[in-house]
Amino acid sequence: MTLAADTFEFVATLVRNRSAIQLDTGKEYLVESRLAPLARSAGSADVDSYIRGLRTNVAHHDAVVDALTTNETSWFRDRAPFTALKGSVLPDLIAKGRRHVKVWSAACSTGQEAYSVAITVADDFPALTLSIVGTDLSDRVVERARAGQYTQLEVNRGLPAATLVKYFQRSGPTFEIAPRLRQQVTFRKHNLLDAPPVGGPYDVVFLRNVLIYFDVATKRDVLRRVRSVLAPGGTLFLGAAETTIGIDDAWERVEAAGGSVYRLKEAKAA
Repeated sequence: MTLAADTFEFVATLVRNRSAIQLDTGKEYLVESRLAPLARSAGSADVDSYIRGLRTNVAHHDAVVDALTTNETSWFRDRAPFTALKGSVLPDLIAKGRRHVKVWSAACSTGQEAYSVAITVADDFPALTLSIVGTDLSDRVVERARAGQYTQLEVNRGLPAATLVKYFQRSGPTFEIAPRLRQQVTFRKHNLLDAPPVGGPYDVVFLRNVLIYFDVATKRDVLRRVRSVLAPGGTLFLGAAETTIGIDDAWERVEAAGGSVYRLKEAKAA
């Protein structure tokens, strides 16, 4: 069945208030498909009935927001950011005398991005020490990231065979990342609408493929929060379809090996 207009609006408002994600008219099919398993588990006749029950059953609100949050990820996703990290960003930090690097992997999903950074440093910059904070809105994916265990299907998505052998060990039906890499990463639940996570200032912030879900005002607000915890000369990575241009003039796009990154204008001038 098709969701009633008021039912869809209730979900869209709930998700917007909790995560700032915009569910515009036309996304009713997405709501139905993502919430169908929850409706079945709750014994509801259909998704519309399940959503109507949410008006008085706030205990399910987190599960609904979680179901409607995109958790797409893979190892070394899009490659270009990791080429830039290896070929430009980290060498620049080393040239400035940095020996310890702090990274924030925002909206990190099940942790592949954060661990990909750790692998990059371990492979190419073994003299660097590293601390990474990985954050996500979803309790479920944060717990999976902490576990550091991945299925065969998940390791097949972008992880080179040699890297799998070097940094993972088999644990029953899953592959578990090496403890020495897990020790470099702390995962926390975090909403980008809230104050940034403690642990900064961060030399590198990955905020990829998440701003596209926000309206302009929210994008500007999130970028302002990132600015507040970025170390002098720090680097921001956005998704290929994302930009700060026309949103927050404090940033500028800078060419880096394999692509581009964003830095604060005053940081470059300094």
